Amino acid sequence: MVEKKKTFGIENCICAEDCQSEECILQGRETGLGKPSLLLHSCCGPCSTSCIERLAPDYDITVFFYNPNITAEEEYKKRKENQIKFIKRYNENPDIPYKVNFMEGDYDSSRFIKLCCPYADEPEGGKRCGICFDMRLEKTAQIAALMNFDTFTTTLTVSPHKDYKVISQIGKRYADIYKVGFLDMDFKKKDGFKRSTQLAKEYELYRQDFCGCEYSRIEAEKRREEKEEKERREKESE
Repeated sequence: MVEKKKTFGIENCICAEDCQSEECILQGRETGLGKPSLLLHSCCGPCSTSCIERLAPDYDITVFFYNPNITAEEEYKKRKENQIKFIKRYNENPDIPYKVNFMEGDYDSSRFIKLCCPYADEPEGGKRCGICFDMRLEKTAQIAALMNFDTFTTTLTVSPHKDYKVISQIGKRYADIYKVGFLDMDFKKKDGFKRSTQLAKEYELYRQDFCGCEYSRIEAEKRREEKEEKERREKESE
């Protein structure tokens, strides 16, 4: 059996394998499943659903929940709980022959704020988002390399609001730096986003309406208010 170590600040494993430690951290991925090991960075449970469904037949997946961009702690906890909820229900589904593991990265929103505060006025999809992608993908690549995963990827590309080309470039760069494989996939293709919304409903998952940071929350709130105002005016004009 592979030696298990507590390291890199990762905790709260709900490993699908026979775990004999409180914090199951595998130093090396020798699973015996005959499939490449994949560290899947996940931004939230709903986005991970269709990605996992697509990848599970071909990869031994460990979900890496690393999202210090979620600046409100309660929101972070809510999303983490729903991520774990999905994985547990997925693993317990007798019609699914695959199992998925879970790891949580350090949660320190102050790092995100320090990096992105200078770009507070940037619109969603601007420089601030690129820095956020960079922060999360570098950590994922680091952990993938340190723990001997074959490759890594991210659920970020399933969102129609995320720039696949930017994410792809960042992933490739860190794959080269840390000498680990990068699975370059645009998960929104083949109706990936639509499928994720269907699965989120099926698994009764919480679906947020903003990316995670305070800046995106404010923008989402503004969009809701504008939509409500537009609907109110249309109703009054009838």
